[in-house]
Amino acid sequence: MRVLTQFTTAALALAVLPAVASTHPHHGRTSATVRHTVAVRKPAHVAAPAMPSDRATAIQQALIQRGYLSGEPTGTWDSQSVAAMQKLQADNGWQTKYTPDSRALIKLGLGGSTPPQSAALAEAQ
Repeated sequence: MRVLTQFTTAALALAVLPAVASTHPHHGRTSATVRHTVAVRKPAHVAAPAMPSDRATAIQQALIQRGYLSGEPTGTWDSQSVAAMQKLQADNGWQTKYTPDSRALIKLGLGGSTPPQSAALAEAQ
């Protein structure tokens, strides 16, 4: 009879154990039941899409006028243009990772100064 009781207890424990071990009350499944995945990292430098020459020229002219870039506009969004735009953005306390920032373009006079919705409402009145 004792062997039967031990067998029953062991069978019951094996039946309950996976249900108990597979979840954690605060974190969901335990690491034993969750597959570990490798985080996909973006490359350190992601090339920005090519900027149209006329847009690059306009931005470069504005940066030259404000003393952030020297020389003549080339129409090519190159490393000097990026560095000048980053300096402008940093001087204003804005992010410098993505250039050109919309606030910087507005400051240079090359972007809209009012949100599109506000402009549409102003025209309707």
